[in-house]
Amino acid sequence: KYISMESGRRKGLSGVLSSLSLLCVILDLQLDGVLGATHVEIEQHLEMGRKLLAAGQLAEALSHYHSAVEGDSKNYLTYYKRAAVFLAMGKSKSALPDLTRAIQLKPDFLAARLQRGNIFLKQGNTQEAREDFEAVLQRSPDQDEAQNQLMRANELEELQEEAHAAHHRGDYSTTITVLDRVVELSPWDPESRELRAECYIRLGDPRKAIQDLTPTTRLRNDNRGAFLKLSTLHYDLGEHQESLGHVRECLKLDQDDKECLSRYKQVKKLSKQLDSAEEHIQEERYQDAIDKYESVMRTEPNVLYYTNKAKERICFCLVKMPAMAIDICSEAHQRDPRNINILRDRAEAFILNQDYEKAVEDYQEAREFDMENNEIREGLERAQKLLKLSRKRDYYKILGVNRSANKQEIIKAYRKLAQQWHPDNFREESEKKEAEKRFIDIASAKEVLTDPEMRQKFDSGEDPLDPESQQGGGQGGQGWPFHFNPFESGGNYHFKFHH
Repeated sequence: KYISMESGRRKGLSGVLSSLSLLCVILDLQLDGVLGATHVEIEQHLEMGRKLLAAGQLAEALSHYHSAVEGDSKNYLTYYKRAAVFLAMGKSKSALPDLTRAIQLKPDFLAARLQRGNIFLKQGNTQEAREDFEAVLQRSPDQDEAQNQLMRANELEELQEEAHAAHHRGDYSTTITVLDRVVELSPWDPESRELRAECYIRLGDPRKAIQDLTPTTRLRNDNRGAFLKLSTLHYDLGEHQESLGHVRECLKLDQDDKECLSRYKQVKKLSKQLDSAEEHIQEERYQDAIDKYESVMRTEPNVLYYTNKAKERICFCLVKMPAMAIDICSEAHQRDPRNINILRDRAEAFILNQDYEKAVEDYQEAREFDMENNEIREGLERAQKLLKLSRKRDYYKILGVNRSANKQEIIKAYRKLAQQWHPDNFREESEKKEAEKRFIDIASAKEVLTDPEMRQKFDSGEDPLDPESQQGGGQGGQGWPFHFNPFESGGNYHFKFHH
């Protein structure tokens, strides 16, 4: 029985081995077919990659080179060609591993060595660059490009040492001068740009620091430090939206980064307040806007830009609400004397307060700072007209009302003054003559200021009742609004005012 079972097992094992042998033969045959097809496909991918690369369709070309590398991981040329596409796309970091692999597969492949050395040089890695150029020259001593690039690598190393020495002794101007050449030789080196940015910050030129730091966010894989510094620089310049954008990029790299999170909360809060304040101004909710700008000053009391900006915009709002406008604008002007917006707004506040001489002075000062600004030029012309006009008749002064007074306030002031200066109230002839003149002026002021069209003309610097202005009106004796003078022909008049 035992022999019978053993015999059965042997037969079974023999059958399995026979089946496996047959399967291997079949797989070999199939594998040969697959390998043959793959070789053709690789050639097709390489050809398509070449054509697309020549046509400038880099992303599509790269896709074909990916497929070629996957199909044959032992072909050094395929890696080299894919590296060329990466370089054409500006992705030098991605090109480096392909060039290194090509060199590993074929150590005497000088073109790959030279290309890799060039990348190392542009990245500021002088030691690695020198090794590649020397390896090329060892096999091909007359290779001109390798000789020139080796000289550049040596020059770059000397310049890097010189820049760091100048920075160490605090000579930031010299450091920048040396780094200008360093960056020219190694434009893909983030360290040299970061060092130059620091020098610009030390010398008080944040704009140039921003220009240097911006590319470093792409030159390093995780450059949260650069994003944070960019956010701070833009914030200090008053560019809160740009600041917010950079700190968000920092949080994309690490949402738990404490410094970036703290900066984000501060910028977000301030940005929201600034945007909200401007929305209130658009909606003519000036007091709400003032409250928001006061919140801005509490949120960020240490950055001068935001304090000055808040004072400027509060000044603007108060011009729309005349009370306290001049005081606030004057404080803002002391902080920022060359700000033409503040001078313009204070000039408008002076106009509202009927102080035309000071309005002219502010507009003239603003004009000195910006001769090309049409708004300032037009404002000055209007203020000069109003000043000239005020030396004749100022209807607001005659009635004793503000320039922002509404129709109801104007009529109320008119009735009170007309009753006070009615000629019937005076007995002496000289007093009656003065009262007549005042009474006519009061009536004229009421006519002009209660008529929207006439009031608009007066506000723009014209007297609609002045015959010299040729604007119509002003008919009858001394500009009497009802086209007759009730005080002529013996003074037969009996006006009474009832309330």
